[in-house]
Amino acid sequence: MLGIIGGTALLQARLPPLEKKRVSTPFGPAQAHVGRIVFISRHQNDTPPHRVNHRAHLAAMKILGVDRLIVIGSTGSMHDELPPGSIVIPDDSFSPWDIPSLHDNDIYHIPPSIDAGLREELARIVPEGRPGTYFQTRGPRFETRAEIACFAGDTDVVGMTVASELNLANELEIPCAALCTVDNYANGIGGASAPDYDEIVAISRRNGDRITEIITKIVEKLA
Repeated sequence: MLGIIGGTALLQARLPPLEKKRVSTPFGPAQAHVGRIVFISRHQNDTPPHRVNHRAHLAAMKILGVDRLIVIGSTGSMHDELPPGSIVIPDDSFSPWDIPSLHDNDIYHIPPSIDAGLREELARIVPEGRPGTYFQTRGPRFETRAEIACFAGDTDVVGMTVASELNLANELEIPCAALCTVDNYANGIGGASAPDYDEIVAISRRNGDRITEIITKIVEKLA
């Protein structure tokens, strides 16, 4: 069973017919959409990024039998030469401030991983996708110019959620890869000021047909 988690970039995408289902998990309920795939909307009930219940979402995926997971995120570019409209298929992530875990009450260590097989599948489905490192900040505010300048040497795109989902998928032994749309320049990149959320949503709406096409191909090839 293929699972997909999406956020801002999927607001306008058309998914295959799915039935809404409330899933009880040890970490709270999660609302899933189940059919040929399992889809979970990351920001359901207008939840801001720093309060998304990633543990419930990933536990629900496991309960529903998901054995391959694609997480799709809206990101900002950390480099002038990576313009909005680009697609990044991360091969690494960096999350210095918040790494959620399912193991709060026991000692459990797992190597970080982005599934190589799924990354290769995504690269075939989206050949224009570039590799890169995903930099996660906590949100909900966007990053300062100083923060971006500090980390731009080692990372490529910035977002607030995908690294957490990758980490929890690792703990649940669900092969997982990510696909990131670049919807803006990060603060200070390309002469840009701090991103405006309404502008990012507007860009994601304009890119809705493209994201729909990509999701359609992912479902056709992987579901």
